[in-house]
Amino acid sequence: MLSSTSRRVIRVFPTAEDLARQAATSFVEQAAAAIADRGRFSVALSGGTTPRTVFRCLARPEAASQVDWSRVHFFWGDERAVPPDDPESNFRLAQEHLLQPLGIAAENIHRIEGELPPAEAAARYDAHLTAFFGAEPRRFDLIHLGMGEDGHTASLFPHTAALDDPEARVVANEVPQRQTTRITFTAALINAARAVEFFVTGAGKAGVLREVLLGAEQKHHYPSQMICPTDGTLTWFVTADAAAQLPADLLRHA
Repeated sequence: MLSSTSRRVIRVFPTAEDLARQAATSFVEQAAAAIADRGRFSVALSGGTTPRTVFRCLARPEAASQVDWSRVHFFWGDERAVPPDDPESNFRLAQEHLLQPLGIAAENIHRIEGELPPAEAAARYDAHLTAFFGAEPRRFDLIHLGMGEDGHTASLFPHTAALDDPEARVVANEVPQRQTTRITFTAALINAARAVEFFVTGAGKAGVLREVLLGAEQKHHYPSQMICPTDGTLTWFVTADAAAQLPADLLRHA
């Protein structure tokens, strides 16, 4: 169970579209603050249906006009071992629904090279992060995450090796239950972020969301429990059906 002292907020929305609109607003606000304070905004994206809706909201003129996109740098918290044009690619999803519509410059797009052998892709991405952040800590301004019905997040799946490597930041994680290996941020890198936002939708995730937020600590069984920023905020954007098994006093409704 997450620490009660962490800066955690659970926000509940009637629909996934409502959630996506507010997530886009949050992105815009955090981008403006980061650019004003530090001159750039670094964000790590996730894949999935809900992020696609968030991307579309961000690409709409009312949101897009509020961001200096030349100062936004896009990364990915995980990627499948596929080329960038593969339908399963998290990069391709963002490219089609956000990056291309906004005309993001190539130098601001930092994709994981999923077409390479996973161990090589992870090592190259780790080195790329070191080069990007330089002497500063590798600390993202914002990281987007989803949560699967098995409690996984990014490509940190239950009972996989990446859960037991406290020093690594980007790894090739073998996922036997999916018969694949994926490239993923570790919990240590995610927890260094200034802000982490989970997007959770659907009644099928209500039970596991209850266990992740309120159940006994079982991080190997529910890797999403590992996410607790050390000096940042953690916000859960949740639809009402996904929040159905959570107590009302824990929630902040839109």
